[in-house]
Amino acid sequence: MTTRLSNADVPQGFTFAATHCGLKKSKLDLGILISETPAAAAAVFTTNRVKAAPVIASQLHLRQSAHRMRGVIVNSGNANCCTGSEGLSAAATTALKLARELGRLHPSQILVCSTGVIGAPLRWQKIVNAIPRLVRVRKRAASSFTEFTRAIMTTDTRPKWAAAKCRIGGAQVRILGCTKGAGMIHPNMATMLGFLATDAAVSPKLLSRALRAVVERTFNAITVDGDTSTNDTVTLLANGESGAPKITDPNDDWKKFCAALELVCQSLALQIVADGEGARHVIEIEVRGAPTDRAAKQIAFTIANSPLVKTAIAGADPNWGRILAAAGRSGVAFDFERADISLAGVKVCRRGRENPFDERLAHRKMLANYVPIVVSLHSGDGRARVWTCDFTAEYVHINASYRT
Repeated sequence: MTTRLSNADVPQGFTFAATHCGLKKSKLDLGILISETPAAAAAVFTTNRVKAAPVIASQLHLRQSAHRMRGVIVNSGNANCCTGSEGLSAAATTALKLARELGRLHPSQILVCSTGVIGAPLRWQKIVNAIPRLVRVRKRAASSFTEFTRAIMTTDTRPKWAAAKCRIGGAQVRILGCTKGAGMIHPNMATMLGFLATDAAVSPKLLSRALRAVVERTFNAITVDGDTSTNDTVTLLANGESGAPKITDPNDDWKKFCAALELVCQSLALQIVADGEGARHVIEIEVRGAPTDRAAKQIAFTIANSPLVKTAIAGADPNWGRILAAAGRSGVAFDFERADISLAGVKVCRRGRENPFDERLAHRKMLANYVPIVVSLHSGDGRARVWTCDFTAEYVHINASYRT
């Protein structure tokens, strides 16, 4: 896994650019990610019944293009959601303009994404006017990709990116990704916005299979506040420019590719949690011994989304009763008198009752940036792991004044 981005980490055949088009007062607010050759494409989208116009447009484009894409355009500062036919027209016009500027492509080869305030009309003319320059200045460069990562930010305090490499058939394959998200994070088949590019050659069918499996274990295993966005989208483009043999079967090469993809996505997912609005702690919740894996995940997410648990972690308070109470209301049947809980490495509950422990030691350990919670139910073989963050007063401050 790369810790410092260089040009060597950027997949072959991809270019990036970003600019300030005027949707925000001064910061970067528009970016493009372009494959210079046709790329296999996979994507996952929000399952919220309220879907933003760019989500609807991108889903349509994937079907129309048979999952062969040339690029993505994304704006921040406005979600283009709940904007009626005008919003759909804005998304279509944006895709058409970028397709023409890239060389008379069909607009269905462009994915469109937006993030920001819901319900405000999108000033799409600002986007369209900025596209020609974006196309002209795009580069395969780490600096251009870094600007792209900043252009997609809203309440994020820092850009989030990750890169990995693997060898397929003797050739080096690169995977590069970025994401944005700090609030309204409870993914259900996606995160707020995530963009992945690779120069591996993978069939669209296997690319979709890989992305969905990896998303389930990474982006779908995090929560900040229990809210699933209207714009959630994760895209993955694979253009084959590495020269590696094409992956058309779920063989060892495919497994190596999936492992590298998961490294990137897990890093991005944890960066989202670490940058949760107002957060000071990353919390890992592992549930063991549940009736099934699905039941374990249900319990883990119930604990992760509990305001009482999250505020206790914010105060470094080893209040294990809140954890067990949250598990008990998850809807999963288990015998609480068999449950054990460890908090920050300290066993605080045994068989559903307090296990004598050093309160001061537990408090000191909970002051760390990373706080693990392990809940052992002794009720089966199911297990799951999810990540969240604490709730602080700053979360309320950010979201109480988001529009003003």
